Amino acid sequence: MANLTSLLLFLTTLLSLLLPSLSYKLTIPLFPFPKPPSTDLLQSLNFHAAASLSRAHHIKNPEKSPHPSPSTQVPLFPHSYGGYSVSLRFGTPPQTTSFIMDTGSSLVWFPCTKHYTCSQCQFRNIDPTKIPTFIPKLSSSSKIVGCKNPKCAWIFGPEVESQCPNCNDPTRQNCSQACPPYILQYGSGITAGSLLSESLNFPEKIVPDFLVGCSFFSIRQPAGIAGFGRGTESLPSQMGLSKFSYCLVSHKFDDTPQSSDLVLYTGGSSADDPRRNDTKAQRSSYTPFQKNPGPPNSAFREYYYVLLRKIIVGKKHVNIPYKFLVPGADSNGGTIVDSGSTFTFMEKPVFEAVAQEFESQMANYTRAKDLETKTGLRPCFYISKEEKLDFPELVFQFKGGAKMELPLTNYFSLVSSSGVACLTIVTDGVIGPERNGGPAIILGNYQQQNFFVEYDLERDRFGFRKQNCK
Repeated sequence: MANLTSLLLFLTTLLSLLLPSLSYKLTIPLFPFPKPPSTDLLQSLNFHAAASLSRAHHIKNPEKSPHPSPSTQVPLFPHSYGGYSVSLRFGTPPQTTSFIMDTGSSLVWFPCTKHYTCSQCQFRNIDPTKIPTFIPKLSSSSKIVGCKNPKCAWIFGPEVESQCPNCNDPTRQNCSQACPPYILQYGSGITAGSLLSESLNFPEKIVPDFLVGCSFFSIRQPAGIAGFGRGTESLPSQMGLSKFSYCLVSHKFDDTPQSSDLVLYTGGSSADDPRRNDTKAQRSSYTPFQKNPGPPNSAFREYYYVLLRKIIVGKKHVNIPYKFLVPGADSNGGTIVDSGSTFTFMEKPVFEAVAQEFESQMANYTRAKDLETKTGLRPCFYISKEEKLDFPELVFQFKGGAKMELPLTNYFSLVSSSGVACLTIVTDGVIGPERNGGPAIILGNYQQQNFFVEYDLERDRFGFRKQNCK
């Protein structure tokens, strides 16, 4: 933690020094890149388990930086590092940039300027020296956000002008000082930069004066992030969306060119998606979003909370203490939906109850405890010599009766080289230290594969149904 604090202080100082000359020239320090990770599936699962835990730790302990068509479709692509990306066009003329679609954060930011540097970004199929960047000087609509711009306060809060000494002088009517540089943490990585006002371009719609982050430096962030959270600065909030939906194609962790659609609804959401046949078998199930009872300025307010009533393994309801199912006044507990997490996270008591039920119902299978240590997943079972496979079903039941009945491939992954299947749910203490607080359950994108998922913002509800996303 001390190293991270020192790094954040260093970046804040660095960006503050760079800020006066942002429109002219930027100089960013270079960092060495590590060796690329192994492409072995076992190590890949370990990577995603660790990344999911890092993501969960950040979500549970968030830190705000101190310092005309009714719908639009854009393709979503899965990636080897566990996220799903979408291409968006900013600027005049437009420049296309790839973003990770993230419902667990709110700011939209892209790698920015030709001096952009990303440390520890040498993931498979990613060359950190060739990450495409947005170039502000090539856009006539690009403007630095000033300290007195109300959008600056979206990120830094209403007291932001205290960080802008040139704006505190009452004799100065027009303050041209830029909004302070931001530093944001995303689980295992961070990004830092300055805020811009830009045009977001779609074929049918242009969103002017869109607040976007121009990041000069990142750690372990191989692409920009499109924040779809509940914050004022998120893409849904700035576009005034009534709802958005997606259908995630299956993870192969191989950067497949296969994609599915992210749909943005700018009109009313009273009517269902007209492109589907509205038979009873195809209707979505809905559960209301929940409010986090914490302080109004809490970062937990950005998350999409849903009320998970029951977890069912096989035909048995797992006994989960109430305090983990509903967020309390201290903001701890409850369930959120997060497209930016790969594997679903459960706090230790919840996970143990679920894992032990799987272990009990699969007692006739041989445990692969050696691979549990290597993958960071548990339980794992040897299945290559089994004549018949019989896995208990996993069902999440939400308020209102909505049941998410997961396909087997959404909660067990096969380590093909060893004939072992592992439960793709993570918890603290398996990889890394235990950290309590914040959401008790984080529903990741691995468990959302091949579901049509809908965030109905107008009706304040979460919908889903099984669908082949291909």
